Amino acid sequence: MMNTEAMAVPAVHQGRLADYLAISKPRLNFLVVATAAAGYYLGDTGEANWGRAVSAIAGTALVAAGASALNQVSERRTDRLMERTRRRPLADGRLAVREGIAFAAVTSVLGLALLAAGANVLSAFVAFATLVTYVGIYTPLKPLTSFATVVGAVPGALPPMIGWAAATGELTREAWVLFAIVFLWQMPHFLAIAWLYREDYARAGFPLLPVTEPDGRSTARQVLAYGTVL
Repeated sequence: MMNTEAMAVPAVHQGRLADYLAISKPRLNFLVVATAAAGYYLGDTGEANWGRAVSAIAGTALVAAGASALNQVSERRTDRLMERTRRRPLADGRLAVREGIAFAAVTSVLGLALLAAGANVLSAFVAFATLVTYVGIYTPLKPLTSFATVVGAVPGALPPMIGWAAATGELTREAWVLFAIVFLWQMPHFLAIAWLYREDYARAGFPLLPVTEPDGRSTARQVLAYGTVL
C-alpha cells in the first residue's frame, strides 16, 4: 500500500518553493536581468571577466526578486481585489507576511553583497537605489496618483545602469542613454497594461490614467508621445 502521507510532504514543499518563486516575479524580472546583461555587455570593452559578469547578473536578479517580494507584501490587500493578482501567494494567504519579508530581505542582501564583492560598490549602490525607488517610493504612490506610473519607470530603467556600472566602474553618458531608452519604452508598455486591466485597477483603488480618464484619449496621447520621443 502506498504511504500517501509520506508522498504529500514533498508535494507541500514543492508548492511552497513554487510560491517563493512566484513572489520573485520571474517572468517580469527576466526583462530586468536581460537589460542588466545588455548594459554590462555594452560597457565591457576589455578582456571578458566572466566572474564579474555572472556576479552582476545574478546580483541584479536577486535584488529584483527581493523588490518584487516586498512589493507584494505591501500590496497584498489590494492584490486580493484584482482578478489578475488575487491568487498571488501573499494575497491568497499561502505565504505569511513574515515569510515574504524574510525572503525579500535574504535575496536583497545577498544580491547587493554579490554585486559589491563580485563587481563593484557602484553597481551595488545603483541596485540599492532601484530597490528603494521601487518599494519605498513607487509602491506607496500607486494608490495616490497616476503619476506613480512615471515614478515606477525609474527603477525599471536602472538595471542597464547596474550592468554598465559593474562593467566600467562609472556612470557615463552612455549609461544615461540606456536609462532613457528603457524609461521611455516602459511608459507605453505600462499604459497599455493599465488600459487592459483598468476595471481591476479601479476595484483596487489605483487611480491610473485609464481609470481616472476612462475614455482612453489621454492614455492614447501619452502612449503616442512617449513612443515618438523614444
